[in-house]
Amino acid sequence: MAENWILVTGGSGYVGSHTIVELYKAGYKAVVIDNLVNSETESIKRVRKLVGHDFPFYSVDLLDVESLVEVFKKHKFQCVIHIAGLKAVGESVQKPLEYYKNNVGGTINLLEVMKQFNLYSMIFSSSATVYGFPQYLPIDEKHPAGSCTNPYGKTKWFIENILQDLCHSSDIWKVIILRYFNPIGAHESGTIGEDPSGIPNNLMPYIAQVGVGKNPCLSVFGQDYDTPDGTGVRDYLHIIDLADGHVKALKALKNECQTFNLGTGQGYSVLQMIKAFEKASGKTVNYKICSRRYGDVDTMYADASLAKKVLGWEAKRGLPEMCEDLWRWQVNNPQGYRTEQKM
Repeated sequence: MAENWILVTGGSGYVGSHTIVELYKAGYKAVVIDNLVNSETESIKRVRKLVGHDFPFYSVDLLDVESLVEVFKKHKFQCVIHIAGLKAVGESVQKPLEYYKNNVGGTINLLEVMKQFNLYSMIFSSSATVYGFPQYLPIDEKHPAGSCTNPYGKTKWFIENILQDLCHSSDIWKVIILRYFNPIGAHESGTIGEDPSGIPNNLMPYIAQVGVGKNPCLSVFGQDYDTPDGTGVRDYLHIIDLADGHVKALKALKNECQTFNLGTGQGYSVLQMIKAFEKASGKTVNYKICSRRYGDVDTMYADASLAKKVLGWEAKRGLPEMCEDLWRWQVNNPQGYRTEQKM
């Protein structure tokens, strides 16, 4: 690898921080930018310690083109792994303009600066939300997409279309779109993990906070879905497996736009996730059944066979390991990155 510097946008966040660790394990080097709206610089310090390298970090917003250009002037990149973006579904409904401006506008700025510096390779962090309500299961990449139920999902879909149009306009672009299902867990060291600001939007961080006593009770939204126990079923994968998907994608870039699901192909219900976490942690998770949330579907899980065939990627870690690693992170960091780590 003559040029193995990778620019990671959103690199101090949950997915970004774990991806950097896997990049270094594979022999790549990272430069990180993040506007720190939903993350802490403490994660960068811990990742540097994990990988044994003092990689560059810049507090840069993708809406700030001048600062972005300065980063590109200082480094020559092989590829951009674009993870940065606002991601709270509920908030996106309340603040659609903010989401479109940040996610779509920021990505356009990034692509324009990449073009200015003759960099045409990108791995984009997308989401299974682009599929909307499942028409069949498991969901493969040929499943109809674009019927998104919220502005967050729409921003991912719009960006996917922009990237596809770029690749159609010129065969110089190399793009891989990764549609994430539900990443959970943490690095096995317990030093980096998911650190949501405020009330968690996702199930497992909330369960972990109930387990550690930070929140008193979990709200389970709906118990009348067409599933074995009435609660919603989703495809959860370990964050390290997800991070490894980005490394595998780097090696598979070619002059076109390719799209891959990253998931396990296995669905678990909310109540199954609670029980698995209780087994891993030895804690009881208090929960109450509430009414359904608008836009939630009964069951959703991936067909990730294309990623296995083309990228040589598949999820390796099971549900017990996901829950054990999550609990280790939560116990070591009950207040996230804002507390001293217990060792």
